[in-house]
Amino acid sequence: MRILFLFPYPEGCAASQRFRFEQYLELMLNRGYEIDRQSFLDKDSWDIFYKKGHFLKKVLGLTKGYLRRLLVLFRVGKYEYVFIHREVAPIGPPVFEWLISKVWKKKIIYDFDDAIWISNSSDNNRFFSPLKWYSNAFRICKWSYKVSAGNQFLADSVAGHNMNVVVNPTTIDTGKHHRYLTDHSNEIPVIGWTGSHSTVKYLDLIFPLLEQLRQELDFRLVIISDEQPVHYRHLFEFKPWNKTREIEDLMQFNIGIMPLTKDPWSEGKCGFKALQYMSLGIPALVSPVGVNENIVDEGINGFICRNNSEWADRIRQLVEDRKTCLKMGKAARLKVVQEYSVEANTANFLNLFS
Repeated sequence: MRILFLFPYPEGCAASQRFRFEQYLELMLNRGYEIDRQSFLDKDSWDIFYKKGHFLKKVLGLTKGYLRRLLVLFRVGKYEYVFIHREVAPIGPPVFEWLISKVWKKKIIYDFDDAIWISNSSDNNRFFSPLKWYSNAFRICKWSYKVSAGNQFLADSVAGHNMNVVVNPTTIDTGKHHRYLTDHSNEIPVIGWTGSHSTVKYLDLIFPLLEQLRQELDFRLVIISDEQPVHYRHLFEFKPWNKTREIEDLMQFNIGIMPLTKDPWSEGKCGFKALQYMSLGIPALVSPVGVNENIVDEGINGFICRNNSEWADRIRQLVEDRKTCLKMGKAARLKVVQEYSVEANTANFLNLFS
């Protein structure tokens, strides 16, 4: 079976790709699948694409991406399936997807882990925002053989556009990648958050509370991201995200936090931060939004915090009670291994290509 994977970013760079499909590729190759893959952006373009400025370099990166996509169209005929993560191209109408489906008659597996039909452009790329066609997602769903949605909310949102919608959760490779357990031996407890430039804004929801708690509790706050938060820099230690030390940095955490606003965009999120924390034996404190309430079992492997009072109480409880923190962390790891690991989801993922 020959499959072409088309995705926006260079391999190994974007969490959505790494934990949606990239971690299954080696397994697929070992099972005899023939796979080709192509990103839209190359590494040089990716490095500057979400940063402020660099307008001409971004235009050049987009141009090179479109040329790569045009060239790959001449090879589409030899594949049985074309797996598309998010979109073939980031701006304009879904011409490539239409050609793949209607002209080449190929079976598209359309995968996404966000409510990508909702406008959510980076402030650093406002110029390109009017060129994005957010309704593309629904058109591509109609033309696809199957739709791979990251959670039930996303699946329900597109069910009217495709009869074959599969809930394919974001998963963690607990056998090879996230295979260690935090030992919770830090002298001073560490509250941690990890995320990208697109989610760092949610920290503003909890920074004021953490500043208040710092007056009564002894803890460190560590932020891991590709972009440093603008506000409350006196409150946290910042670590630039680095793939080679990602696990080592995360394992400093004793408590992982995931604050979110309650809105349609956040409802579409797939709980990835919580899964990362929990896979390493770190209890997760999350907002009651979307799939978070399915991932976190209240009082067993984390807490669902509905207001500032609950956030404060749960943080206080876990900072002061190391035994409970350790116990919940072990339960968190077990939950991910059993329900949200690559091993647990392999059959579901491979069944997309049947």
